[in-house]
Amino acid sequence: MAATMTDVAARAGVSVKTVSNFFNGYQYMRPDTRARIEAAVAELDYRINRSARALRSGRTRMIALVLPELDHSYFAQLAQEIIDAADERGLTVIVETTRGRRDRELAAVTGIAGQVVDGAIYGPVALGPDDARHIDEAFPLVVIGERLVEGLGDHVLIADLEVARTAVTHLTALGRKRVVLLGVNDSPLPRGSALRRLGAEQALTEAGLAVDPELALPVTEWHRQEGAEAISGLLDRGVAFDAVFGFNDALALGAQWELQRRGLTVPDDVAVIGVDDTEDGRFAQPPLTTVSAGRQSIAHLTVELLVRRIEHGRPAAGFSTHLMPHELVVRGSTVTLSSAPNTPAH
Repeated sequence: MAATMTDVAARAGVSVKTVSNFFNGYQYMRPDTRARIEAAVAELDYRINRSARALRSGRTRMIALVLPELDHSYFAQLAQEIIDAADERGLTVIVETTRGRRDRELAAVTGIAGQVVDGAIYGPVALGPDDARHIDEAFPLVVIGERLVEGLGDHVLIADLEVARTAVTHLTALGRKRVVLLGVNDSPLPRGSALRRLGAEQALTEAGLAVDPELALPVTEWHRQEGAEAISGLLDRGVAFDAVFGFNDALALGAQWELQRRGLTVPDDVAVIGVDDTEDGRFAQPPLTTVSAGRQSIAHLTVELLVRRIEHGRPAAGFSTHLMPHELVVRGSTVTLSSAPNTPAH
């Protein structure tokens, strides 16, 4: 006979209500109480009956995560961290990808509301402000990434401008004077790429350096291939530069690969820096200097905000916007390891 929640409570020496709080992700439980419940669950091989629970509560304890793609290191790692954060709250995550297409982003967020999920974490990259009218405002939603759809839920965002300023300030402090801005986008929408370009240009100006449009390289996708191709074209045109700021790690890694393939040394000839602190960058040769944009904090905060919206509805004070903290992580792609300052171990 399958164990019940009452059995778990008796084995752990706590009330059934305490066991229920445990499965609902109650944060203020004493560590020893939590440990006894976890042990009882394992010993009894208890499995919560989610179907019966959903019927009683009107909730499924399932949420959706909508991202552009998973074959990109940043999104794959972010997805796993959101899944882990949700699991700590007793939530199951259904993941859907859109390939950054407007039609699929709209279909995802409008279709999700009719599915058996309690809410969604939503990362649009193609929607514009006018698309908000298609989305049910009553559906619990937390938006991450781009600042494209306002008024539908709390926003958890990378501090794109500040991240870029930090990256380029690091390069100029090393004496680099010709910095490639790899990943610009001419879209009029308030995308992260526009803010990263602005932040980078501010850092150049503050360092007394000219902003050279020839060093602003557009790409269609923030992938390694596009980074390599953009740098290859710049080298073919004979444009002089001594540093590359990739708007994400993937672009920076593509640039670094192409530079080395063409016989240039990183960082002696060209310093390279990215954004995201992905695992790939840590294992590059040389390891990639990057700006960590708070991915783990983003995961935990988005889940917390979504749970709050599911449980309490639309906040009376209105939705909030959260810019996550960032941190420079210096590695061998901008300075030789022997001269690198003490930085966090990543």
